Amino acid sequence: MKRLFDFAVAFAVAVALALPILIIAFVVRITSPGPALHWSNRVGRHNRIFTMPKFRSMRIDTPAVATHLLQSPDQWLTPIGSFLRKSSLDELPQLWSILKGDMSLVGPRPALFNQHDLVALRTELGVHMLVPGLTGWAQVNGRDELPIPQKVQLDVEYLQRRSFLFDLKIIWMTTLKVVARDGVSH
Repeated sequence: MKRLFDFAVAFAVAVALALPILIIAFVVRITSPGPALHWSNRVGRHNRIFTMPKFRSMRIDTPAVATHLLQSPDQWLTPIGSFLRKSSLDELPQLWSILKGDMSLVGPRPALFNQHDLVALRTELGVHMLVPGLTGWAQVNGRDELPIPQKVQLDVEYLQRRSFLFDLKIIWMTTLKVVARDGVSH
């Protein structure tokens, strides 16, 4: 049921937003050198590595680490990178990962391949068994501001409470957070 719901919603959103997605891709390309999409290696279900697309909001020479680990992260942003991140429009290409089955609409956010501390803690607590999500319980409860142990505790809570209705609640809360641009890193 969850996979069918994920596929149907991702497909409908991708079709409805096809023109804006193409416009964003074009604007990314003309405002900075490099491709419109950035494909990053992420940790998926059972710690399997997959490549996840995002609209590129950082320069192509940015180190491959989590944004919060960069010294002066703003210096790496493209001219429209801050807008893409604050509006969460950089996440739209992840609809592809949902259609493919690498991601779900709701689940723990996929860790970067080199976030070993996050991956180890999730594995220890069984969170690695979940399909990662476009949004999740940790995202609506602090997003980028949360320290890793607190983020993983929220992922564990999601693991224990997951249901269709809980997913709908998280999707609704995500919509409100995105509109308010709450908890988004630049």
